[in-house]
Amino acid sequence: MATTSDDMKTQLSWRRFKDGDHTWDKLTEKIFVQDTSHKCPTYVHKTPPCQGSCPSGEDIRGWLAIVRQQELPPPGMDWREYAFRRSTDANPFPSMMGRVCPAPCQDGCNRNELEDFVGINAVEQYIGDTAIENGYKFAAGADTGRKVAIIGGGPAGLAAAYQLRRKGHACTIFEANSDLGGMFRYGIPGYRVPRDKLDSEIHRILDMGQVECRFNTRVGVDITIEQLESEFDAVLWAIGCQSGRGLPVPGWAGTPNCVSGVAFLKAFNEGRMKVTAQKVVCVGGGDTSIDVVSVARRLGHIQHAKPNDLPETIIHDGYVAHDSAVTAAAQGADVTLTSLFTRDKMMAAEHEVHDALTEGVTILDGVMPLEVIKGADGRATGLKVADCTMTEGRPVPVEGTERVLEADLVVAAIGQGGDLTGLEALDNGRGLMNADKFYQMPDRPGHFVAGDIIRPHLLTTAIGQAWIAAESIDEYLKQAEHRRRPKVDVHHFDLLKKMEEANLAPEAFVVEKLGDLRGTSDGNWAIHNYEDRSGAEVIPADELFLGHFKFHARNLRKEEVPTSDEVLGHFKERVIGLTEAEAIDEGKRCMSCGMCFECDNCVIFCPQTAVYRVDKKHTTTGRYVATDYAKCIGCHICADVCPTGYIKMGLGE
Repeated sequence: MATTSDDMKTQLSWRRFKDGDHTWDKLTEKIFVQDTSHKCPTYVHKTPPCQGSCPSGEDIRGWLAIVRQQELPPPGMDWREYAFRRSTDANPFPSMMGRVCPAPCQDGCNRNELEDFVGINAVEQYIGDTAIENGYKFAAGADTGRKVAIIGGGPAGLAAAYQLRRKGHACTIFEANSDLGGMFRYGIPGYRVPRDKLDSEIHRILDMGQVECRFNTRVGVDITIEQLESEFDAVLWAIGCQSGRGLPVPGWAGTPNCVSGVAFLKAFNEGRMKVTAQKVVCVGGGDTSIDVVSVARRLGHIQHAKPNDLPETIIHDGYVAHDSAVTAAAQGADVTLTSLFTRDKMMAAEHEVHDALTEGVTILDGVMPLEVIKGADGRATGLKVADCTMTEGRPVPVEGTERVLEADLVVAAIGQGGDLTGLEALDNGRGLMNADKFYQMPDRPGHFVAGDIIRPHLLTTAIGQAWIAAESIDEYLKQAEHRRRPKVDVHHFDLLKKMEEANLAPEAFVVEKLGDLRGTSDGNWAIHNYEDRSGAEVIPADELFLGHFKFHARNLRKEEVPTSDEVLGHFKERVIGLTEAEAIDEGKRCMSCGMCFECDNCVIFCPQTAVYRVDKKHTTTGRYVATDYAKCIGCHICADVCPTGYIKMGLGE
């Protein structure tokens, strides 16, 4: 029988194997007749599912190998800096994204087939925070003399500026707000994104030089598209989606105390809104709605508010601000979150939902809004809701479950849209912009797009799109044809680059000097018995030897989550990062899917001593073992016991 749930929790060596999975059939036949197969081991690099699941395309396995002390840095470089360099090839915000990314990489992690995923976010936060503490900087590429306009200074725009500066192109960022950061700054509370860390990661990009910023400038209003085209060699549109969607129910439109979640959070993050209403109802279920209700619980409300103190006045106006003195009289607010979906299907991260409940938020799941109830003064007094079921993706109210939730402020956190005022020529009809697979705007040469304005999604998605857009811009400026994007389009480990870094690069092959020497692995003019399939294949768990891995509990980040009695005025960061020892230990939980991590299984178990360690003078990551094909009989034991799936019986096919 399969392992029970109790055994999984109490036995430190359980595996999700069925009876019989541990036995071999006809072992003699497998070993001693396989020499007729003409197949010998080759070393095949594939992409691990964490990287395949990462919208930013980070080389996650690579920087985890560095943190775990398995992949060594170049001479003269500390491993902490080396991990930072590898991680920021794709994402220049490790400190930020280590905190707020919902981590699809962890959902894809093959270690879920054992006991629990690797805490990738936690290690990334350690890398980012350590980089800030040590003052690591970015380097710009050689100046090309080309200038690129970047419209929007949020995650996509800043990530694009970083990638373009690495290629030597000057950038000018046009930002409608008075500061950079976009949703990092205006959409996420400071207790989740510490502003000192955010500023450090932004300034590290600006410090690359030739990154000009023009604040409080709306393209389409303060400057025209034609002016951009005359001043710059290319334009990247990364304006994001700053307009929140209203509830599609009667009574919403025009009601003053009905606001969007985006506007609510912006007013708070700009420091203008210091208290909220006594009874707040937020409709959502995603991360934005969790931020709204958590902020509302922290702000509280004040009794007998003057008209100018009403939260909607602050939110709608954009200039009026609460006097800081009002916070002294703040009292707790009653905050309710409603979601169409049940708890297990809500888009918000499970731990965020748990934290909100701990902080005193009431969550009503499986509930849909029906109507905004208004008083004689035209302000909302409540939200009529009903239980619902989902039929073909649409909510259907359950008859007889209607009721009214009292509310002084109703917040809609059900999605965002773009504001294309003055840019109607770029509108695709849905309030967004079109982009092709190279993130180039169709029928507009020199115009590129990245981020939420294509389709609202994750911050990490915007960062990944910015990387590809920057490569496309670089090709456009060089008048080069766009290179074909790989099927698995992420940052991959490059064995040749690694060997060059370790001063082990193959020698040049000169035909006149060496002649035709096919069929030998003795020559040092190629990377022998190695195949790179990382651009086309993601390695699944069933290609690994899972029995190699012991139970290894995850190193959890500690959290300081205030209770409902402590939450008022609590704006300290909730997440406490890993220590260095914890980060290293968590890195060791990575199974290095698709790449050798030097376990010696193949050397130990080879019955012919055909597999051997490469001489230490020539070893590096991915070049730890080799095969003497004169001894190999094709028994495939090395492939069977390879924990990472790096060895395949393919040579000779």
